[in-house]
Amino acid sequence: MLQGAAFTETGANKKTLTGADLLLEALKKENVEVIFGYPGGAVLPIYDKLYDANILHILPRHEQGGIHAAEGYARITGKPGVVIATSGPGATNVVTGLADAFLDSLPLVVFTGQVATSVIGTDAFQEADILGITTPITKYNFQIRNIEDIPRIIKEAFYIASSGRPGPVVIDVPKDIAATIVEEIPAEEEVNLPGYQPNLQPNYLQIRKLTEAVSRAKRPVILAGAGILHSKASSLLKEYAEQQQLPIVHTLLGLGGFPAEHPLFLGMGGMHGCYTANMALYESDLLINIGARFDDRLTGNLQHFAPKAVVAHIDIDPAEIGKNVPTEIPIVADAREALKQLIEQNGTAPNHQEWIDTLNAWKEKHPYHYDKDQELKPQRVVEMLYEKTKGEAIVVTDVGQHQMWAAQYYKFNQADKWVTSGGLGTMGFGLPASIGAQLADRDATVLSICGDGGFQMCTQELMVISELNLPIKIVLLNNQSLGMVKQWQELFYEERYSYSQIPKQPEFVKLAEAYGIKGYSITTEEEAERILSEVINSPEPVLLDFRISPTEKVYPMIAPGKGLHEMVGVKE
Repeated sequence: MLQGAAFTETGANKKTLTGADLLLEALKKENVEVIFGYPGGAVLPIYDKLYDANILHILPRHEQGGIHAAEGYARITGKPGVVIATSGPGATNVVTGLADAFLDSLPLVVFTGQVATSVIGTDAFQEADILGITTPITKYNFQIRNIEDIPRIIKEAFYIASSGRPGPVVIDVPKDIAATIVEEIPAEEEVNLPGYQPNLQPNYLQIRKLTEAVSRAKRPVILAGAGILHSKASSLLKEYAEQQQLPIVHTLLGLGGFPAEHPLFLGMGGMHGCYTANMALYESDLLINIGARFDDRLTGNLQHFAPKAVVAHIDIDPAEIGKNVPTEIPIVADAREALKQLIEQNGTAPNHQEWIDTLNAWKEKHPYHYDKDQELKPQRVVEMLYEKTKGEAIVVTDVGQHQMWAAQYYKFNQADKWVTSGGLGTMGFGLPASIGAQLADRDATVLSICGDGGFQMCTQELMVISELNLPIKIVLLNNQSLGMVKQWQELFYEERYSYSQIPKQPEFVKLAEAYGIKGYSITTEEEAERILSEVINSPEPVLLDFRISPTEKVYPMIAPGKGLHEMVGVKE
């Protein structure tokens, strides 16, 4: 008998289970603590069983908000975020979140309701081919056609989502399957997927080849991506970098994988990365990529990316190696396992002091910078957030200028404190993702840094924050525009600001108050100092509407088609 399951009496007191019972019991076996879901007709059999289940259910006010919250939860815990959406529009409303999680390698298990099996393919009410829709943006997807398969499919889904390169998995559940009674409990099975065998251990000869390359290199650099965080390898990265005196550049999603205040840390690379990080990549003679995928926002023009370097690439996903950048030393492995073996090799570290001195000189001469005038500057707001939280907050952002300012000016010294949408760049991500992050770590200070554009895409989730009294500090960097769009229009479209300015907006403080959340409008640095000191550690949610300079831009910047060495806006 399955402990804790709901039963239906039939015949001579013979106890039977429904498909929904099997589903919830399988979730308990996966130690699922939180479900983000929105009920609807096709999932009512599941929701009827959830009524008595001992699992925390979070009701977002839109399915997109629910899946972004699950992403935030997955990013902080490392465990799959679980989502339930009904058929048709409920399922299609989670598509953006699936694509976002797929590109950023976040583990999700998403249950979508489906019409009864007898009418699948007939264009029934609220029917959508969610398998066809999500095949390109999921790691795998299933449709349950036999009730006996439910425990096996769910077990496989959690294994696929969280092993190897993490990613989202969809399980489509027809309504009649969830409601059908089964009279025998399916036998427990071990996961057996012959066609899916992630390789964790590196090839010894390739590790030796990389060790020898490091011993010969004059200008080596490590590019560290989110793979470091997914494999919980931050401490090993630090040990290896110190052992071999290797400077570190982070990708946007990799921030926190190496302490930002460590002398070997150069900064974030890419389109809005710092001068030193980008020039280190450009001038390096050995580039060691650990857990990053060489995306275009990092590399710029590939013809000018690391043109002098021997490239080594450590990645658990073999499809990424050599996909964008020719790779001389390919190592298919989990980052943690590869770093262990590199440390054990203990190769002779050459003297990189001349290279490190050059990098330090660049750091000193070309730091991030902004003009400190009378207007409230967003960069200063982020610096103040770092100061008030001592760098220990979980920082969640939406997408745009504020995202880049947060990445540049908040110093991430710890792993798993940074939640943002990287590959898809999803506006509306930030506010709901902060809900998942706060549920993942109830004691953490969570900063939800948003722009006024993206914030308005998921404002309905303020109700969830208020209802649960989650002490999230919503930091609205309000420049009354779609800031990054406007910046591109200014620089590349002759200042033709086509629909990127938003002079007419709601009064955000009153909006927050309508949801039962305190709000403050802040226009000066003095106000910011005072109010942040009052509210940053308060045990309740707060919205802070910072009226920042509308003309401020994100610099440095690499224009489209340019190389890493062709930055504009660098401090001279």
